[in-house]
Amino acid sequence: LSLSLNGSIYRNTTIHHSAKHTSFIHLTTLHLPSLSSPNQIAMALQQGENRVVVNVNMMKLEKLLCMKGGQGESSYANNSKAQALHARSVVHILEETLDLVHLQPPPPPHHHQSAVFQVVDLGCSSGNNTVDTVEAIIKHMIKRYRAAGLDLPEFAAFFSDLPSNDFNTLFQLLPSDGGGVAGVEYYSAGVAGSFYKRLFPARSIDFFHSAFSLHWLSQVPERVMDKRQSAYNRGRVFIHGAKEATVAAYKQQFQADLGAFLRARSVEMKSGGTMFVVCLGRTSPDPTDQGGAGLLFGTHFQDAWNHLVQQGLVSSEKRDNFNIPIYAPTSQEFKDVVEANGSFHINKLEVFKGGSPLVVSRPDDAAEVGRALAISCRSVAGVLVDAHIGEELSEQLFLRVEERATCHAKELLENLQFFHVVASLSLA
Repeated sequence: LSLSLNGSIYRNTTIHHSAKHTSFIHLTTLHLPSLSSPNQIAMALQQGENRVVVNVNMMKLEKLLCMKGGQGESSYANNSKAQALHARSVVHILEETLDLVHLQPPPPPHHHQSAVFQVVDLGCSSGNNTVDTVEAIIKHMIKRYRAAGLDLPEFAAFFSDLPSNDFNTLFQLLPSDGGGVAGVEYYSAGVAGSFYKRLFPARSIDFFHSAFSLHWLSQVPERVMDKRQSAYNRGRVFIHGAKEATVAAYKQQFQADLGAFLRARSVEMKSGGTMFVVCLGRTSPDPTDQGGAGLLFGTHFQDAWNHLVQQGLVSSEKRDNFNIPIYAPTSQEFKDVVEANGSFHINKLEVFKGGSPLVVSRPDDAAEVGRALAISCRSVAGVLVDAHIGEELSEQLFLRVEERATCHAKELLENLQFFHVVASLSLA
């Protein structure tokens, strides 16, 4: 069976459901070739093309971008321990934001509709982090309701990410029938779509959570991909150290995207709701210095691409047409967009030092450090690289990343530090 969903093509489609959780679809995604028409795509499907290369620029990023799925060595599920550690460092702001949510009084007698508290994790990906976070949110709200002497509402949790996300792995991590939080069951569902657009009915959500996602842009700015423009990012695959015009295009895209995100959430959030956001940030006022993201994607990753070009394995144009769609803002840049949008009031806005994305058991082992950096890189960008140059060349690229990172292990451990913009927001 083949299925077309929001423009993506899937095969081997089977429908699953459970008594408690919303029905979901098991999808095996095909890697589509560089095709420009539905007829060509259909022909590729008929011919059983499972390992062909996508022209990333011809596809909308939202149909392709996802963290590495499954539970293998380079999967996001097995390479997100650093994110979990970083999340714990800001849990006090999360709880402060939850304390600002208005509690719902019980419905009047003989009312046929029960109160429902609805929480959304935007950019959930596919590991344990999202489940642990959502359950911590529900647990905190249960405590608040009980402390106030109010009847508990029913709880519903929505796990949302792009259609290409590995929802199957995520659903397997959800509690089975009879499970729940503090003895209270909650209903759950996956919602596929870009959080830069509307995803939920108006005034339906009590609390939005989004961690380590909003630095991903909705697209690489068109000017960056156009050779005729001064913003064309020749010779680079990221904006770290790039030209002023290139970085300005990225910044403008970030501003437009965050504005769209805020507009959508302002419609979907209930009166009295709140939102907690964490994204990659930077401390330097210079946007060409992308901090930890720059060290991750602008040094050894960049060098590995250059080596493929030097060896004739990838053309320079092919390299130049690949750009990591990430922008790490300063807290002031984030604040400027929120204030210009006007939909939300800032309760708290801070920059936290999250630490290194590398979680290693033997810091003195250079090979382990190099391996950890390559796997970390691949878990978040591997799907895009695979689609752009194919799996075989992608394997070669990340081997080169590992080799270079191994040679600079001590420097990486000392200097690779992520900073995060952390925001607590309420409807204005």
